[in-house]
Amino acid sequence: MDQDNVPPREIVMSYIQALDNQRYEEAAGLLHEDVRIRGPAGESFGKPVDFVDMLRRYRGRYDVRKVFDEGADVCVLYYIKTAEVTVYMSSWYQVKEGKIVSIQTVFDPRAFSQPERSYSGESVVR
Repeated sequence: MDQDNVPPREIVMSYIQALDNQRYEEAAGLLHEDVRIRGPAGESFGKPVDFVDMLRRYRGRYDVRKVFDEGADVCVLYYIKTAEVTVYMSSWYQVKEGKIVSIQTVFDPRAFSQPERSYSGESVVR
């Protein structure tokens, strides 16, 4: 499929849907080969395979709350739910020529090093 004419919002949502359904190769195919991915703790990825391999380990599910788009820019506000934590995140995607060329994500990275947390950030009691 020629993705050059697909709206950026649709590219991003297809990427999220592929990740949500654990179709990692499909998700990687929506990333530009020179994609720049940055996270809040200074981590950075420059190759789709490295980033997708990291996501594969977490097997997170997206709970998308809001999507904003303007031109090539798409912002997604969402919760990511893994077996261990649920974390609120915001990601800014930039799409060019049908591929995601940049992702910058903001979230509290401490959530991945603490006991299981609920949406509110409070510890979950079982």
